[in-house]
Amino acid sequence: MRGRDGLLDAVSAIATEVGAMVHERYQGEVLQWEKVPGHPVCDVDLAADALLKQRLMELDPEAGWLSEETADDPERLTRVRVWVVDPIDGTRDFLRGRPGWAVSIALVEGGRPLIGVLDAPARGEHWRALSGGGATRNGKPVQVSGRTELSGARVPADAVPRADKDLVPVFKPNSIALRIAMVAAGEADLLAAMRWGKEWDIAAAALIAQEAGATVTDALGRPLRYNSTKGDAFGILATTPAIHGAAVARLATRASVAVIR
Repeated sequence: MRGRDGLLDAVSAIATEVGAMVHERYQGEVLQWEKVPGHPVCDVDLAADALLKQRLMELDPEAGWLSEETADDPERLTRVRVWVVDPIDGTRDFLRGRPGWAVSIALVEGGRPLIGVLDAPARGEHWRALSGGGATRNGKPVQVSGRTELSGARVPADAVPRADKDLVPVFKPNSIALRIAMVAAGEADLLAAMRWGKEWDIAAAALIAQEAGATVTDALGRPLRYNSTKGDAFGILATTPAIHGAAVARLATRASVAVIR
């Protein structure tokens, strides 16, 4: 396998290729249905998944595969590396003709992301990160904000609960990966999700945020680890470093209730 920088460039090129293919169908006619109630999917999701799998497995055929649109194969658990992919994160925005969607690719090694790339062509954004190598948007380094107090923190949300009325809602794309990336770019100070979700939703963006200086954990403040047996995680909490402890403390009761549901 090629060196890390060369591998990041190759993954970035694949994300751009697939993003362009998806964007060609954006705001056009697509076939759509629900995998289960409340979880839409369309023919473009499947086409993007197939192209991603072809390109990425050619790049590293020894890696396992974990994708939202591919039936899970537990054989991935035997691999040192695994591709963790969401062909269209934010499918609802894609189907509604809104720009809040992205192609998300992470390469996980030993349970931790090595590479993370998001391609969001409808927003004109391409994000990438290499473990220990920083994070960029459109080739320019990104960095978290310098917020040191939880009160007044900006949160990507349509509205905030009454218990969090001291937080400031800002624009929320449907893609959770893009919401995490907003923390990386200093456009939000905190992103919290308190429910069981899938690794493909967060793996790439979590690395981007971490490399931009954010503190990123699960909803209970515990370290995230990828390529788990079920491919899931209990939420995500991505914040500027100084407010992470306060955010964990504020959310502790709500998160403890949610984790057992």
